[in-house]
Amino acid sequence: MKLISVCVGLPREVRWKEKPVTTGIFKQPVNGRVMLRTLNLDGDGQADLTVHGGVEKAVYAYPMEHYAYWRQELPDEDLSWGAFGENLTIEGLSEREVNIGDRFRIGSAVVMVTQPRFPCFKLNLKFGRDDMVKRFLNSRLSGIYFSVVQEGEIGVGDEIELVSRDENNVTVADIVQIYVREADENLVRRAVRVPALAEGLRTYFQQQIKPEH
Repeated sequence: MKLISVCVGLPREVRWKEKPVTTGIFKQPVNGRVMLRTLNLDGDGQADLTVHGGVEKAVYAYPMEHYAYWRQELPDEDLSWGAFGENLTIEGLSEREVNIGDRFRIGSAVVMVTQPRFPCFKLNLKFGRDDMVKRFLNSRLSGIYFSVVQEGEIGVGDEIELVSRDENNVTVADIVQIYVREADENLVRRAVRVPALAEGLRTYFQQQIKPEH
């Protein structure tokens, strides 16, 4: 498991459907080592902090393996690292295998898995097409959000080392399944008990559970 690319970008104003929109989705790969802090990487920023960033979404990672799928789906797009607004392009970590609550060491930092990504309209803006959010969700290739347990420096080529595995065994892919309402109630009940699950998702999922009589 390895760090392939580190990408940052500050919010900028662009036009979308004749309106100005401020977004931090445009990320560029950087060289050298970068400090990963509790809320984001140095040199990085989010525009709308009500839905982006924060402790539970400090850093967004996207598996490089998914790029092969998207290059087939979007043959005319220039899909360089950071294309999906990710901070970290990673190798060897899959949503189907990584549990919510798993902790990893990258460089001198330690991160914890909190949730998948469910994109907003700014992914449509980034690709200049109205169907991108829907396609992204349908692909189930969500990527992984981390919180930062221990701040530290990271850089391209760093090994990603598993520090601890969450014993609830609810994967990032399981959370996507619950979100799109394709999961059985047993999985939903297990998911809401995972301490590391993002609070917003826990609240949303609890509404799906039928009260026991």
